[in-house]
Amino acid sequence: MPSLIPVTTTHVGEHLPLLELLPDDAPLAWVRAGEGLVGWGVHATTTVSGPNRFADARHWWQKQLEGFAVSNSVHGSGTGPLLFSSFSFSPNDASVLVIPQVIVGMKGDKSWITWIGATPQPTLKSAPTTLVTNPIVWNHDVDSDALWKNRVTESVQRIQDGELDKVVLARDFSGTAQSPIDARSIVRKLSAEYPSTWSFAVSGLVGATPELLLRLSRKMVTSRVLAGTISKTGDDERDLALAASLARSSKDLEEHEYAVRSVADALEPFCTSTNVPDSPYVLHLANVMHLATDVTGALAEKLAHVDAFTILEQLHPSAAVCGTPRNKAMQLINEIEGMSRGRYAGPVGWIDAAGDGELGIALRCGQINANSIRIFAGCGIVAGSSPDKELAESEAKLVPMRSALN
Repeated sequence: MPSLIPVTTTHVGEHLPLLELLPDDAPLAWVRAGEGLVGWGVHATTTVSGPNRFADARHWWQKQLEGFAVSNSVHGSGTGPLLFSSFSFSPNDASVLVIPQVIVGMKGDKSWITWIGATPQPTLKSAPTTLVTNPIVWNHDVDSDALWKNRVTESVQRIQDGELDKVVLARDFSGTAQSPIDARSIVRKLSAEYPSTWSFAVSGLVGATPELLLRLSRKMVTSRVLAGTISKTGDDERDLALAASLARSSKDLEEHEYAVRSVADALEPFCTSTNVPDSPYVLHLANVMHLATDVTGALAEKLAHVDAFTILEQLHPSAAVCGTPRNKAMQLINEIEGMSRGRYAGPVGWIDAAGDGELGIALRCGQINANSIRIFAGCGIVAGSSPDKELAESEAKLVPMRSALN
């Protein structure tokens, strides 16, 4: 029988600038307002695909855990060995799972390090990136805006004909740089500009999402639903008026209600109780405002084997990134969207050895491939949607990545 691999977790005394610890090679990050987790080095990695990808991911993770001898003096969610996960939107595309060699975490006044192997504790040191000019040349088809608006028009017609209630349409842009694109630089800029979002980097997918799909910790589950968006002007008084108009918009409230209901319905079978607020609040980000609702629940004690994988399988794809009814919306996306989303709009984040985890929806993001990057934006389409307004909304959603790459 092979010997077990040591995994050690211990406290780190000082406050850590997490994103400055990342090396340039394959950085892993899940950070919000300076807190979270970063990782580097690869102990093991794999990809999963197909309709059973969440179950297959669980099976692979559990097999890896069976080979570890864990010594954890910190305890709590996010400590010990971790799985960084980036799942595809569609089961047909590959999802990526990575177990880092070294993980550093910080929450409140607690900082810790986990490393795999019978080696001394790794030395932590900041590695600030040097600002290098590496401009992106965007490949923009002059007809792409008109084509996308036509897809919106067709979707609205299908909705008005009663085929479905809502569909989320995405679009993408590709760009090329002179030298390899540095994920660390992007994630640091996004974290600085959008501190209330979850900044992430997993296997070349880098972004800052405002939407928390799932937090599972000690039998408590939380999901933040965002649907309904309006751009900010930078004028505080004007933006307050826009926030009020967003909160009264029947089109946006309808879109939001579909998204909230899909999440609440997915969580309900696992929970003894759920809390779904009667009305959303307006979440203010640097460039846009969203209607937001935090759905929470307490897992039923009798459901002993429910973990993050179990819930993700039911939650994804929610109406916020797919539509309502789910099957009808997915059919329409496959029919008219005209692209593969890859890991855009899929769950991204981490899962620990207990099956707890924190995963967002991979939004406001891009997929790096050496010198090139592909960025994405999506909009929820309902009966009252306007193609021109949806185009403007998609452009606003591209701003974070465009600016981080500038």
